[in-house]
Amino acid sequence: MTQRLAGFLAAAFVSLTLPAHAGTYSATQHPIVLAHGLLGWDTAAGIDYWYGITRDLQSNGAKVYTTKVSAVNSSEVRGEQLVQQVQTILAITGASKVNLIGHSQGNQSVRYAAAVIPNQVASVTSVSGTTGGSPVADLIAGVAPAGSVSNALLDGVVSAVGKLIDLFSGNPGLPASGNAVLTSLTTTGAANFNRNFPAGVPTTRCGQGAAVVNGVRYYSWSGTGLITSGFDVSDYFMAATALAFKGAPNDGLVGQCDSHLGQVIRSDYALNHLDTINHFFGVTGRVDPVALYRQHANRLKLAGL
Repeated sequence: MTQRLAGFLAAAFVSLTLPAHAGTYSATQHPIVLAHGLLGWDTAAGIDYWYGITRDLQSNGAKVYTTKVSAVNSSEVRGEQLVQQVQTILAITGASKVNLIGHSQGNQSVRYAAAVIPNQVASVTSVSGTTGGSPVADLIAGVAPAGSVSNALLDGVVSAVGKLIDLFSGNPGLPASGNAVLTSLTTTGAANFNRNFPAGVPTTRCGQGAAVVNGVRYYSWSGTGLITSGFDVSDYFMAATALAFKGAPNDGLVGQCDSHLGQVIRSDYALNHLDTINHFFGVTGRVDPVALYRQHANRLKLAGL
């Protein structure tokens, strides 16, 4: 039995031993699979990437699985890793399809999976997703161009950080590449990805994309908040990186319009990029991101997904 399969079997056991559901508000027909973003994890050092979100969905009747792909790598590599994990989840649960939710670069991971195994995906939801890439990545790529000493240094540092995150999350064997992830997240890299995986991508600037492609429903939501709580130190980092957008609405790492995919539920919540996964540790200001996931699960339920 592989370490990955053993981990999923353990997750399945945990889901079966959770306390009785408080209700069925979030009880989707198909399991919900969460896909993290850049420098992400499932659980590392006892800290959940989806802070408080998984537990809330489960307590409201949803079957939820968190996945772990390379913290730092190209969207194609991460997407292929996600496909393998989705198929393991389907084998464990006996479900025919899953509802994929991806945060940040997880947007590209879930879209890749939906393109490769569309018959096994009921819906794709992008949360603060990098559909159009990020000017922050463009800025970094400009400062550290390919072939330069600064680029080699950046690649080494980012790759090392990614490997450290993978180690702490119990996945030390996952490959890491700082240059690959930087290429994926630039606006040019995202445009290339969109040409290969166009499902749900808007055809007009700041518009909505097709809501259904190959039988898969596409949704997205995001925010335009920056400093949403004076008690969250990460907010000030978001405010600093927002300078790369030159005044255009953004969440600190992704522009409002660049986050659009499929049916846009809303893209101007008072939430920044980290707020939409309820970090750091639930200090997120006046909008409750956990409630947004709960409401979205109910949306999927009512759509028969």
